[in-house]
Amino acid sequence: MKKAHLYFATNRKHEGRDRWNPNGYGKKFSSDGHENLRFGEIAVEYDESVVNQYLNKKFTGNRVGDGEKMSAKLSKMVKKNSTVKAYKDFSTEGPVDFENNSSTQFFRDIKQHMMGGNDVVLFMHGYAVDWEDAVASALSLEFMLNSKRGNGEKNVKVILFSWPSNGSNMPFAAYKSDRSDARDSAKSVGRGILKLRDFLSTLKRHTDNEQEKVCDSKIHLLCHSMGNYVLENALATKVLGYSGGILPRIFDQIFLCAPDVRDDAMEKSALSRLHEMGNRVSIYYNDGDVAMHFSEYTKHFGDRLGHTGNARPAMIHNKVHQIDCSQIVKGFTEHSYYQWATVNEDIMQSIQGVPLDDPSRKRKRRAQSREWEMF
Repeated sequence: MKKAHLYFATNRKHEGRDRWNPNGYGKKFSSDGHENLRFGEIAVEYDESVVNQYLNKKFTGNRVGDGEKMSAKLSKMVKKNSTVKAYKDFSTEGPVDFENNSSTQFFRDIKQHMMGGNDVVLFMHGYAVDWEDAVASALSLEFMLNSKRGNGEKNVKVILFSWPSNGSNMPFAAYKSDRSDARDSAKSVGRGILKLRDFLSTLKRHTDNEQEKVCDSKIHLLCHSMGNYVLENALATKVLGYSGGILPRIFDQIFLCAPDVRDDAMEKSALSRLHEMGNRVSIYYNDGDVAMHFSEYTKHFGDRLGHTGNARPAMIHNKVHQIDCSQIVKGFTEHSYYQWATVNEDIMQSIQGVPLDDPSRKRKRRAQSREWEMF
């Protein structure tokens, strides 16, 4: 057995008596309120042979890796063999002290990984995902991305944000509940983004103090499914109101995977400003996504960005690209294809800075310059 360590932020309610060493996190909001954020680290013992089995799983067309099924296996390991430690917020015991704030401690520990040459991917999951599944998805994403890197290229460290998604087997009730919880979680996500902005603003480019020094590694953002709806509302309710004019450039690459938002969200909602926060926004969609059909036809929410792509691609900012995964994911995976073979590899190539039209990428450009089709 090996041990993996995952950093997380959550507004879920802790389980057990000790909030700093909980048994895990549940399906309800923190008892301190929807906006309360708990930062921490979870250690998970896992079977390396099982992980390698899915990392090396081969599909037709020289496609390798099944992170979606790996995640299902890892979830069981999280339930059986994991230890959670939350960052104690010492600033609550006296006057407000930025240095002892739990978020400052959290960001400094992550920064140590970045100083070692690792990029960071902030990951926000979708609906019907319980705590164990959220942790497993984040670990699977990290394992898959690092398996796609070339010799001498950077590792990535995935950081999880987990909101109280139901993880229910009652799809209609769970979807309605999760959508409400996603809206309520938006302020905590917005607070987290602003905390990260404030931390980054304290760093100095030239200093002998490692805690204050800027490193060359990058931060990326990946949202899946309803996690994109959380992000949309976070920008609308918190970030736009507290950032003034231009939004803070925090991220390098931003990935919106199977986004469960309207197909015109990049034009008309707060997501239309998302490009200000990164160097590129990549939208991955699949016209055979059953979850998107569910959102459209049973809840009457209209066409989804994760189903059809942007309604009017020519109307969105030129830093926003969309990638049609429909032809390659059919028969393999429908909704969590960001964890699968070719799509996951494409995400890692963007993180590594591979040019969009490089021959090593399994994508072709459509007539319009910012639309791509995977093959």
